[in-house]
Amino acid sequence: MGAAKQQAENINPEMFEDVPVLRRRWQAALKPGGHLPLYEDVLLGSLGRLADHIVLLKCENDGVTIARTGRYAQKWLGDERWDIPMQALPPDCATVLNEAASNATASKRPALATVHCVRDGMVRTYDVLALPTLSRWGGTLVGAFVNERGAQYNLLDAIFSATDDGVISLSPIRDATGRPSDFQIVHHNQAAARLLKVAEQSLQWQRLSNGDHLLCSESVVTRLCAAIADNQPDQFEIDSDDRTLRFGMTSFGNILSLVISDVTPLKRREASFRLLFDSNPMPMWVFDPATMAFLHVNDAAVQHYGYTRETFLQMKVYDIWPQDEWGSHSQALQDIGDTYQSERHWRHVKADGSEIQVLTFGRRLSFQVGDAYLVAVVDITERCKAEARIAYMAHHDGLTDLANRAFCQERLKEALDAGDVAGKRVAVLCIDLDLFKNVNDSFGHPAGDRVLRQVAERLRSRVAGNNLAARLGGDEFAVILGADTSPNEASEFAVGLIHTLSTPYEIDGNEVVIGASIGIALSPADGATSEELMRNADMALYRAKQEGRGEHRFFEREMDLQAQKRREMELDLRRAFVHGEFELHYQPLVDILTDQISGFEALVRWRHPEKGIISPAEFIPVAEDIGLITPLGEWVLREACNEAVKWPDAIKVAVNLSPVQFRSRNLVQVVISALGNSGLSPKRLELEITESVFLAETEANLAILHQLRELGVAISLDDFGTGYSSLSYLRSFPFDKIKIDRSFVKDLAERSDCVAIVGAIAGLARRLNITTIAEGVETADQLDRLRAEGCNEVQGFLFGAAKPAAEVEQLLLRFGVRPSNAA
Repeated sequence: MGAAKQQAENINPEMFEDVPVLRRRWQAALKPGGHLPLYEDVLLGSLGRLADHIVLLKCENDGVTIARTGRYAQKWLGDERWDIPMQALPPDCATVLNEAASNATASKRPALATVHCVRDGMVRTYDVLALPTLSRWGGTLVGAFVNERGAQYNLLDAIFSATDDGVISLSPIRDATGRPSDFQIVHHNQAAARLLKVAEQSLQWQRLSNGDHLLCSESVVTRLCAAIADNQPDQFEIDSDDRTLRFGMTSFGNILSLVISDVTPLKRREASFRLLFDSNPMPMWVFDPATMAFLHVNDAAVQHYGYTRETFLQMKVYDIWPQDEWGSHSQALQDIGDTYQSERHWRHVKADGSEIQVLTFGRRLSFQVGDAYLVAVVDITERCKAEARIAYMAHHDGLTDLANRAFCQERLKEALDAGDVAGKRVAVLCIDLDLFKNVNDSFGHPAGDRVLRQVAERLRSRVAGNNLAARLGGDEFAVILGADTSPNEASEFAVGLIHTLSTPYEIDGNEVVIGASIGIALSPADGATSEELMRNADMALYRAKQEGRGEHRFFEREMDLQAQKRREMELDLRRAFVHGEFELHYQPLVDILTDQISGFEALVRWRHPEKGIISPAEFIPVAEDIGLITPLGEWVLREACNEAVKWPDAIKVAVNLSPVQFRSRNLVQVVISALGNSGLSPKRLELEITESVFLAETEANLAILHQLRELGVAISLDDFGTGYSSLSYLRSFPFDKIKIDRSFVKDLAERSDCVAIVGAIAGLARRLNITTIAEGVETADQLDRLRAEGCNEVQGFLFGAAKPAAEVEQLLLRFGVRPSNAA
């Protein structure tokens, strides 16, 4: 048994002397200016035994040649020839000589290199010192001094000594019949003693029958005997002391070579693999990339795919691929590396023929006897369905399943792009349901939702092909007609659609009647972009609703001008509120019996810096639409109260409330705050409302009105007689005053029916103990007729137009009322 020795030990002491001598010799011959010394000054004369170790190298442009060699050097090279190319030398010698010579000539200094040469299984270490010199005949000559360093060692012994595997050579001991009955250890390495947990010295020449380690068991000896007898390699494993040792046997004549390996880490990895593989809830398999055959499948794969394990192991991987994906699957396998993560969804076929969407992950590994690939599968079928559903929901309305606004805009853009290329017109129809709000108010929002779903079904029945029906929100819908639609065709379609949507609906046994108004815009005349076309169709819809509903209207450029004016007004309104451009004017309310002012109605005016006074009829609806009416109404209430507190105690102030103010739900607190901050008595404040307050959230609004009346504030019903059911509102709430609309007052002298209506209203109010006031009184004749019919109060230009607060004092004096509360 031999062992490798460290190179630092047993170093040839002559080497320490020879190398410095040669270095000093080269240094002494160095020319001034750092020029290389001449060859003759370094390598000729008085070298003695060192000359036998020299290899003279001639360095030229076309390579390095061996000029001459000493006897020691010839033995090292295994070649006695001179003037031969470097390629003729053994590779190990040629490599180190090239390295040393190149370093020396590049640095122009002596260079030292080391080489390990293997000869007849023995390893020898040589040092090579290269000395660069100049030749008298030109060129560079390098003298390479070669000398062996330290002791040689056996390569096989070194390998056996260094390996972690135990190596033992066994000689059989035969019985009288010639059969092996025992074995003697004739050779072993250190690892064998360590793995068998015995002293190294006790193993050498030991007979197994005399030992007590693993090899000495009867079962092992039996297998050793069989390996010698059969002359066949064998391998087995033994578990011992939380270790697993693998024994590999090979016979060489009458010697049995035994290799012992500790495979405990491997077994643990295999156990971990089995745990992670066999018990993994994720489908997994191992397949042979060469044959595509399944080598192993886990329980999850068997359960998930529905194939039995036996069937799986008889299949090829491509048997679970749908045929239309064979090409892409095969290409992916050709491009596969050591690891793989799918960048796309794959389809797999289950045993019942159904398909699933999967992501696959894999890595190359050694399995059983060769290269294999481990694959893990994530079934994302449900996720894909959910994603598809989410994508669908992102483009469709959840209630009606029609396209939503975003998808409508997207499809409209596509239709316009296609129309531009083909020169075809695209029509957009914006649809708004008439009277739908009454459905929600009368039957509740769930019933309204059912109506919307039935509307969607009717739209689907009318819209086919590449056309699209969409719900934009609320009770607003749209239709895109993309098949080069003419104005006549769009008009005919709109008429038919209005008829379809206006047919009564049945909801919970109730017949529900609604209608539809439609605005139409046609490309390219009415717009080249989807946004412009939708906006113009919406303006046409607005005109259709203004002109009586149940109609359709085409977009006209005049509508755009009106829309621009409205947008300007919206911007101006917001600016006006910030800059205080609003002011209050006060119109007197006159008691018919006393001909005295009983109060004033506060009317808001907008003094535009460029356009002057703008009528409330123009800006109040816009303020309601843009949400400005609530803060504006609060300002009016505060300002009116602050002004009225300056008037005589008998004079009241009337303030109009918008239905929009009731939605804020803090109206009562606003009134309380205005009264409290001003000090005005609640009995001097009248709040005027219109019947539209009762058209939505009736119960909530009634509750607010009752709270206001409990404060002592009077409630007046404005525009009485012009609504749908004014009489029913008198039953819903005990109004303090009703205002007869000016439309009845205007024609009192010409129409007897107006006189009858005014008389009936006044009589009804008397019976209900409600004060009546008529507005729009402009002539003495109108006043006399109103007095005759029993009206209590009047207002109108006959008594004066609405005036700024500064002129109220003059109005009071005109009627003989002392204007101030001052003592």
